[in-house]
Amino acid sequence: MKVAEETGGHAPAEDTAGGYELPIWAQVRMMGGAFWHSSVRNRVLWQALALLLVILATAYMQIVLNEWNVPFYNSLERRDVPEFLRQLQIFVGIAGTLLLLNVCQTWLNQMAALSMREGLTRDLVDEWLKDRRAVRLANSGTIGVNPDQRLHEDARNLSEITTALSIGLVQSTILLGSFIGVLWTLSNDFAFTIGTQHIAVPGYMVWAAFFYAGVASMLSRVVGRRLVGLNAERYSREADMRFLLMRTNENLTAISLARGEKRERKRIMGRISAVLSITRQLVTANTNLTWVSAGFGWLSQVAPIIIAAPVYFSGQITFGGLMMAVGAFNQVNLALRWYVTNFGQIADWHATLGRVSAFRHALLEMDRKKATGMVIDYRLQSDETIRIEDLTLCLRAGAAHFESGLRLQEGGVSVARGERVMVNGDPGINRHLLFGAMAGLWPWGRGVIGLPPEESVLFMPQTGYLAGASLQEVLAYPLSPDVFSKNELLLALDRTGLSRLKPILDTTARWDKVLDSDDQMKLRFANALLLKPDFIIMDDLLEGLEPETQANLVGVIEDLGDTGLLYIGRSQAFIEALTPRVVHLETARGLHAVVDK
Repeated sequence: MKVAEETGGHAPAEDTAGGYELPIWAQVRMMGGAFWHSSVRNRVLWQALALLLVILATAYMQIVLNEWNVPFYNSLERRDVPEFLRQLQIFVGIAGTLLLLNVCQTWLNQMAALSMREGLTRDLVDEWLKDRRAVRLANSGTIGVNPDQRLHEDARNLSEITTALSIGLVQSTILLGSFIGVLWTLSNDFAFTIGTQHIAVPGYMVWAAFFYAGVASMLSRVVGRRLVGLNAERYSREADMRFLLMRTNENLTAISLARGEKRERKRIMGRISAVLSITRQLVTANTNLTWVSAGFGWLSQVAPIIIAAPVYFSGQITFGGLMMAVGAFNQVNLALRWYVTNFGQIADWHATLGRVSAFRHALLEMDRKKATGMVIDYRLQSDETIRIEDLTLCLRAGAAHFESGLRLQEGGVSVARGERVMVNGDPGINRHLLFGAMAGLWPWGRGVIGLPPEESVLFMPQTGYLAGASLQEVLAYPLSPDVFSKNELLLALDRTGLSRLKPILDTTARWDKVLDSDDQMKLRFANALLLKPDFIIMDDLLEGLEPETQANLVGVIEDLGDTGLLYIGRSQAFIEALTPRVVHLETARGLHAVVDK
């Protein structure tokens, strides 16, 4: 139940996600802590260790391949056919080993990404569905909009990109450590003759590789700086469009009957235009980045040869030595250019990390962040009663004071086990606000609400939830159907007038689509019969039902025996059958309350 809907459609107190955004270091720390406490930690660590061993073996074989360049190219220079053929045989063994290592690395890479996604998604869902966090988050501004995008698409992207970037960074680091020594040794004796002067530059090609990669990284940073923000905005707009498409599909009948196709088409086209607009900006930004990454990539084909050419032409190294130096330079340059090559992916990772970490941080803050403004005093009742004392409800979330609100005319009310109480009110009074306050979903106001332990209270909103599961699971919700005998399930259907559903107890369906509104309400009352709570708080459930259904369900309420009942709403059938004690909700005006310090 969304508070904005159930409590009169008032805007939430917070309209932005700014309060939940974290610096990059805090994002990494929080998500790292979540990983360390996840159930997949050990599995991912073993996969990471295996990947490290494969990467180390690959780096070693690449060194062997680089050294193979010397005899191979020297055989070409000497036109030595037997040696050329022997070097080709050696190459087959090296290449075959590298192929096997590449296949192993690919499999481990994808399995590690899968494990990371499993851990992250389970963690987010677990935090999301804790003690009404989800509904409080939904009313906390834009951070609560379209949580499915963050739980599904953003979590998948973050897991896959994190795995790919981590493996790439480790591999580049190992390559750098492996080949920088080789390249330094090869170019340690390089010297240039300018006129009569002989100039030696120890590690000449190492410094050239660092300079080359540094320039490329700097240009990539300058050209691609907008990518992080653009990616984050794209994910947000994609989520908005998908939500609108889903909502339209869920309400096709109502839209068609209202002849609203033109209006919905215009709204959807607007969302499509918004997605295309940000995507065009991304295309431009990525294209500009390609000028740098691809340009330096193509230049790398000849850059090491040009750098080493003066030394080669001076006769200090052979052709094979030149090719070995070129190969080592390319490996060092490839490692140093990891940032350049992956800048677009890094920007994407930064955007998804920000969205996922802000979402998780907001969920955790739901338990720590107290409502601001005038806040109701919620208390745990130990005497098996529901108690309302001097309660006044704000009509606006986060209000520090108000000129009008809602209050009970009688000042307060208590409901004991077996009692029946109705909260009535004048037409136009927003009684749903009181239901939201009783459920803890609308905490803004003053006064006291005392409730028994939550497991003994069943809240029944006007619009309920029927899970897309088997009928017996819906009947037992939120408990497992195994808690009840099949006979108990069948008796609950009989008592609520749903005997015809008994043969399909094991059938899975979208019951909110299969059953009409009266049958859906009967199913919810059958659920209440099975759960047998100590107290039920109802939000005008009988409103709009057929007279026969109302009479039947009122009889079901009578069967609840010593269950205490607080009915918030107007129902003549309820009054006539159960003669409840009636209290009245009225508008409270002229109040200028100030928040207690």
